[in-house]
Parts: sequence; structure tokens; C-alpha cells
Amino acid sequence: MLPPGTELAFDTDVQCDAAIGLLPTKKLGENVARFRYVENGYPGAHRDALEFPSGKIVLLTRLCEGQHATVLQLPAVANGDADTHEAQTTVRAREPQPL
Repeated sequence: MLPPGTELAFDTDVQCDAAIGLLPTKKLGENVARFRYVENGYPGAHRDALEFPSGKIVLLTRLCEGQHATVLQLPAVANGDADTHEAQTTVRAREPQPL
């Protein structure tokens, strides 16, 4: 499990499924991202996401299979502050943003 704020670098530009299932996969043109939690207001919905430098936020469930990433940096968290850190790195969004 990755803690929120973890910085990742992908081997190639990230590819994800289109918002509409019939469309082809999409290359984002970016290969670094920060792991985040997204609060979308739906109980039980997926909340693990990647935030890219451009501001795009993509749920992990939309990433295409077979991509490889390397952890560049874990977030600095003082002992006992994990809950506080998670709250600070949660991105609030009404719905996942389509690409």
C-alpha cells in the first residue's frame, strides 16, 4: 500500500482507459505522478488516484495493465502523524475527472 503523497515515475507515458468504454486508450503525455486519495462522495467507490503535474487526476482503476512505475520519493511523515498526513493529501472532487 502506498501512502498518499508518494511520488512515482513510470517507464513510459501513462496510458489509461477512456471515460467511455468504447473509445481507445489514451496516452496522457506524462510519466510522473503523485499518489492521492479522491473523495468523490460515493460510499464504497474507488478512491486511489494519481495526480499529474498538469493537474489531471486519474483513478488507478482506469490505468491500462502492464505499466511499470518506480517510487521516487515517499512522503515525510512524523511518527503518529499518519492520519493527519492522509487528511492533508486527500483531493476533494465531486467526480473523477474525464480525460
